[in-house]
Amino acid sequence: MNDLSLSNPISRRSCLQLAALMTTQATLGWADEQKKQTIIDAHVHVWTADTESYPLGPDYDKKDMQPKSFTPEELLTHTRPAGVDKIVLIQMSYYQFDNSYMLDTIAKYPDTFRGVAIIDHEQADAHETMNKLLKQGVTGFRLYANADATSQWLASKTMATMWKTAADTGQAICLLANPDALPNIEKLCRKFPKTTVVVDHFGRIGVDGTICTKDLDNLCQLAQHENVYVKTSAFYALGKKQPPYEDLGPMIKRLRNTFGAKRLMWASDCPFQVENNHTYATSLTLIKDRLGFLTDEDKKWMLYKTADQVYWS
Repeated sequence: MNDLSLSNPISRRSCLQLAALMTTQATLGWADEQKKQTIIDAHVHVWTADTESYPLGPDYDKKDMQPKSFTPEELLTHTRPAGVDKIVLIQMSYYQFDNSYMLDTIAKYPDTFRGVAIIDHEQADAHETMNKLLKQGVTGFRLYANADATSQWLASKTMATMWKTAADTGQAICLLANPDALPNIEKLCRKFPKTTVVVDHFGRIGVDGTICTKDLDNLCQLAQHENVYVKTSAFYALGKKQPPYEDLGPMIKRLRNTFGAKRLMWASDCPFQVENNHTYATSLTLIKDRLGFLTDEDKKWMLYKTADQVYWS
């Protein structure tokens, strides 16, 4: 006789008890998932006022440092209350090719930080440098991309070495791009299809106060390349440049529809996001609460899973 036989009836009380148990287990499972999937800030800069231990690059002096310092400890006073437990450090331009301060920060907080370094892409041994830095927690490299530079990169042997090495190591090429560079970036992505590419700050569309449709079209053209990602970040610097930043919603919606949330990642661009009338909370809240077209699954990817795959996997 099988378990569905009427000779082994299940009482209403036992059904209710079973339902309650299943509900409790589901709730606990959801809670566990929430604990695992917190938030990653995919773009932050840190530096110290101690320029003796960490000298500035030759193109900078102390008066350029605004604010005077933004140490990891200062950063964590903003991120921890917001539920952010992992952070991608972007090498600060003040140090140019000397990544020491960023590397020391990663070594001090290895469970919290990964790094995006700046190296001389014209050096002959760039591949050796990239592999060495990978062992120190560097999972990406920053390049400054304008139309002239990207045009030269298309024919550059040393740049080809860098992009091919990044494909081999799984490190990302992270581009601080001007909108006029986007067509050349598309050509580079076509030339190096296996290389992970991250476009910072929407490709800086809207930095002049206007979201240009042509520029957004060019950014969306990159979606045809499956290894291209976009940071929805630096809200303080784009469009109206005022909280709550909802004027950026249509651009974010189009990118979500074109790339999918799995190729978008939120980032603050601290410390600049916490200056003047801008706050960490207002940046995060735009993605968490203010854009009704984003599903819960979209938010999981944009706030955690995408950056985790690109920088930690």
